[in-house]
Amino acid sequence: MTETVHVYAGTCTTTYATSGDTEEEPTRQRGRVVVVHKPDGTVLVHDAEGYQPVAWLTRANAVHRETDGEGGFALVAVKDGERLRVESHGNPDHARHSATSAGVRVGTCPDCDGALVRARGSVTCLDCVTEYGLPRDAAMLDSTCDCGLPRMAVERGARFELCVDRECEDLDAAVRGRFDREWSCPDCDGDLRVLRERTLFLGCENYPDCEVTFALPDREVVGTCECGLPLVRSATDESECLDHECGVGESRDTEESVTENED
Repeated sequence: MTETVHVYAGTCTTTYATSGDTEEEPTRQRGRVVVVHKPDGTVLVHDAEGYQPVAWLTRANAVHRETDGEGGFALVAVKDGERLRVESHGNPDHARHSATSAGVRVGTCPDCDGALVRARGSVTCLDCVTEYGLPRDAAMLDSTCDCGLPRMAVERGARFELCVDRECEDLDAAVRGRFDREWSCPDCDGDLRVLRERTLFLGCENYPDCEVTFALPDREVVGTCECGLPLVRSATDESECLDHECGVGESRDTEESVTENED
């Protein structure tokens, strides 16, 4: 979605101060700088050297713009115990620019034909309000859904290839269709259900009498352990029980290490 970035340029004094139990003296700097005020409340002050700003406050709780009626300005950004003030001297330049998220292009928006990019955990259109949140570990595919949107691959015990629009192809429904009631609870032998509370997890069907829960594996499931839980592929390409306290996998590693020592 297009938003407005404010850019100021001129001679300014920046004052950065913190407050708290150990209050420090404010840091003041003066120079001919470029000041960027972004829509998310971030204020950056750049001078002539390097890529890092000389002063900044990211995602401030509040940013106030003041004018003196003669072209001068002051920006005051506040976040918790931090305060950044940028005050101009003379007649600074001020411009407004339209800006969007920036990311790797992954397709074309079916709503407006604008470019779709992956940026900061979502697929976003640069020309309209279309935006689709992505799972943290999603990998974009070269294929396109019948609806026109790009597809993604997500590992949740198996590889699922789905549209980025969850109303088109729902990740939760796909995982439930594959793994709901697939394993037994190691405590009461009830079925483990695929549930969601902020994230997908396995929970015993006999809750609240049985409170057993496990994180849904984000690696490939290769079998079922004797305890009733899934065996997942480990980082060393072996299998191990989802319950690390079960010991399956650990005992095998121990036996292998003993064998190597005997050699």
